[in-house]
Amino acid sequence: MKSSRRNMAILFATMVVVMLGFGIIIPILPFYIESMGASGKELGLLMAAYAFMQLIFAPMWGSWSDRIGRKPILLVGVLGNALSLLLMGLASQLWMLFAARILAGVLSSATLPTAMAFVSDSTSDEDRGGGMGLIGAAMGVGMILGPGLGGWLAAIDLSFPFYLAAGLSFLVMIFIYFALPESLPEGRRSRETGKIKGLDVKQLWGALRGPLGYLMFLSFLLSFGMTNFEGIFGLYALERYGYGPSQVGTILVVLGIVGAAVQMGLTGRLTKRWGERRVIQGSLALSAIGFVLMLSSTSFAAVLLTTGFYVTGQSLLRPALASLISRRSHRAQQGMALGLHNSFMSMGRIVGPTWAGFAFDFNLMLPYISGAITMLVGLGTTFVWLADKQTEEFLDSAVG
Repeated sequence: MKSSRRNMAILFATMVVVMLGFGIIIPILPFYIESMGASGKELGLLMAAYAFMQLIFAPMWGSWSDRIGRKPILLVGVLGNALSLLLMGLASQLWMLFAARILAGVLSSATLPTAMAFVSDSTSDEDRGGGMGLIGAAMGVGMILGPGLGGWLAAIDLSFPFYLAAGLSFLVMIFIYFALPESLPEGRRSRETGKIKGLDVKQLWGALRGPLGYLMFLSFLLSFGMTNFEGIFGLYALERYGYGPSQVGTILVVLGIVGAAVQMGLTGRLTKRWGERRVIQGSLALSAIGFVLMLSSTSFAAVLLTTGFYVTGQSLLRPALASLISRRSHRAQQGMALGLHNSFMSMGRIVGPTWAGFAFDFNLMLPYISGAITMLVGLGTTFVWLADKQTEEFLDSAVG
């Protein structure tokens, strides 16, 4: 029992540190690229480069861990996280930032699927949900602490937060190497010797055309809208309000806390009372209104309130959508359906910041105007594709 708690503590710390490194980047990167003479499109492409590599390589690392064990792949992921953060701290040219983000996407994408597989190996059916919840909580803690630490410590030096996060990653790697046992014995490992499975474009296209296709479209839309906001927010705050890294970091910490509180305190209650369909519709409406309100903000307090309004909508949308996808999937295919849901969200994380960066260079308001329009289009389609009568037909065809 003690060893099990120790293993979960190491995994918890691992995911906190990995997501800390991801969150630290968000408030600092706009100021990094500006010092190198870059603009919105470069910022958007930097954010998209990580997501693109993650989309390609995360499934491959999962397959590798089935063959050679969880611990080696987890070590690769944490090492990649440390090296990419160190390279970002040392970066003096734009190509070095791109190299660091690509390296992070290739290697650190090994951590989440492997950590979840470790939990699956190590827990009973009854305890698995709690273990997965612990991994999710660790990611939330990292994403709340990361932007704050990044923004506040950047006052010392823009590079310092990267060095700190890299050092923590190296420390966690030592704990994994010496204290974390292998969870997948050789006798339970995959015997496949063929090609490692990666991104399956045919499967994604088939899912989009299948009975759950509309919900996959909403998965993309959700991620597109969120990255439209966060991908360019630091540069938007700098250009419009003159905010520095510490102010941007403070805003993102508050938004992280708001998002966590909404997901823990409101999502379950609202879904039970109104159902996923109405929660999704309400969330899309809140997100669209939030985008519009952000454009009218003129003070720090107003920025906090309006962005908080937007994040409330997004925080309700993601779990409600995942719940609906799970409920409408055949029981034996829920894992695959949720995996496809994550893949479409990854595509949104590629397209969203890329579009936002180019749109920002044209007009700094355009990313948020287009975000509002996208959310409204999504809302309109729900009245057609998630209407009560079609919902039942949709569910029947999905299960059948």
